[in-house]
Amino acid sequence: MSFQYFAGAACRALTARKDGPSLYEVCDPILRQPGSGDPHLSKFYRTALGNPALRTLLRRAGLPELNDPARLHALRQALVLARDNATPDWAAVGGPIADLVDSVALRHPAPPRRASAAAMPPAAEVERVIRACGADLLGSFAGNGFIPTYAAFNLIGDPDLGGREVLMALQGLDARGYKNSTLLFNLARVFIARSPAAAVINPPWRGIAEPMWQPVQIRHRSAYYDAFFTEALLSYLETGLASPEQTGAARGAIADMVDFCLKISREQVRGADGKSYDVVTALAPHPHPRFSRFFTQIKQDLGFGVYVPDCDTTACSFSAATQAGADDPILDQPLVDFYAGYQVRAGGNEPRVTVPINDNIDYEGGVATWIDSMAGERPYGNDLDPTLNLDVLEVSFRNLSRWQILETEGRLDFVRRIVGFQQRLVLSGAFADPRSHIYYLPELYCAYFGRCYHAFMALPPAARQAIDPDGAFELIRLRVLAYVEDELIGREMNAFDAALALIALGHLGGDAASFAPAVHCIIASFGEGGRRHPYRAYEWNKMKTPTRILVGGPEVTSAFVLMGLALARRVAVG
Repeated sequence: MSFQYFAGAACRALTARKDGPSLYEVCDPILRQPGSGDPHLSKFYRTALGNPALRTLLRRAGLPELNDPARLHALRQALVLARDNATPDWAAVGGPIADLVDSVALRHPAPPRRASAAAMPPAAEVERVIRACGADLLGSFAGNGFIPTYAAFNLIGDPDLGGREVLMALQGLDARGYKNSTLLFNLARVFIARSPAAAVINPPWRGIAEPMWQPVQIRHRSAYYDAFFTEALLSYLETGLASPEQTGAARGAIADMVDFCLKISREQVRGADGKSYDVVTALAPHPHPRFSRFFTQIKQDLGFGVYVPDCDTTACSFSAATQAGADDPILDQPLVDFYAGYQVRAGGNEPRVTVPINDNIDYEGGVATWIDSMAGERPYGNDLDPTLNLDVLEVSFRNLSRWQILETEGRLDFVRRIVGFQQRLVLSGAFADPRSHIYYLPELYCAYFGRCYHAFMALPPAARQAIDPDGAFELIRLRVLAYVEDELIGREMNAFDAALALIALGHLGGDAASFAPAVHCIIASFGEGGRRHPYRAYEWNKMKTPTRILVGGPEVTSAFVLMGLALARRVAVG
């Protein structure tokens, strides 16, 4: 978006006609000054919502229904209950906020159909961009000592989080600070979405993945990201396009990132079987996440002080280390035995999913996200994401022999049940619905299914038959490939969308001609990142609670583009 766009949008927000109390007229009498009860709620309000910039932007954003004294009183009483009660009834607290959230009409992106055909760019252009993206990753590692990723808040919230889902979150999350932030963020998003301020905070964009143009972006390091960047650099080496100096630098970076995943980010937990397991935490202890000193304090104030391991970070870290040829003893653990304690069985351990905001899908056979720490902490409650379960399958395929999955009835049953979960998801069409996903886009699910399918097809035929005797993977492949060819590349894309399309097409056997629109988009978008990076930052993954928090970065886009073009070069460019 141009400066003129934001200037005009800000002017309209600042001069809008005000009808009804603003967020601050509702909350200031209760939360602006610390008082009795839970001190965090007031601290969060002052830190996250009461800052001068947001106050200025929202000062004329009022809700006319709050002109009703009874409704305004009910809302304020809910905030008083959240502030003063040590163990509030979160359904009662959230009720008035949920009613307001349901008045917000947000929509997912719906790009127009692509108007014209695209020709495949020359192979030299593809190779030039691959080299530029590889250089971007290696240059970032050399300059920072790691490859950073960024988080950014979008206060307008997620279209899939209506009033019902807000109440689910308030009742299913564990940490009090996380409940507080969910409550207040969702109250604030109503005032934003129903005012001209929405155009400033949530401007339109091209394609599906959201660009990260928010002014506050939080740089950090996580094993999940290092695992992904490891795979990207391995892909770069496989292209043969890296110079001898880059090859040495890439191998050094890969070794460092695998070490960060398996050693620095290692945490011991206890499984449902009573045994101890080493898993990988979402954020390693300070100072390893590399937050700035300023944000370290802000993070505490906002209620994000406790992090626990998760099944996705663990799976991706083990997979990347396996692909890199690591021999750390942690990889010998039969991780599937641990994951089995987090696998949902209908009517059995379904209560493990305490935040079922995507309950439009059948959880049976899926593995939940968050791992209880040794101290029993589970700040986010638990949820279940389909793309995470692809990562669990993928790491299981890569370690099939090491973990003796085919030789162990319970382990083979565990894997088959995840395959069944994925088959029901895809054959129902729910995989293409953003509401089905907690942390990812449907388009990213397609790319990650391609990654999983590639690992599956690398297995011997007898192993594939034992895992998938009914041909579920082929059924899923056809459905996902059709979605990518008909919907994703059939519409206007940005560079990140196009990279996801290429990864799916390359792994799932897309027709050579179908690569051209995505490759053309990537080549045409080259340079959009300005002087420092080939591409801008886009949404890679997200949190839907406490508000829409996007994670990505320009280096992330470079990595996805690199991997997508490497596959296109092998399959379609020649």
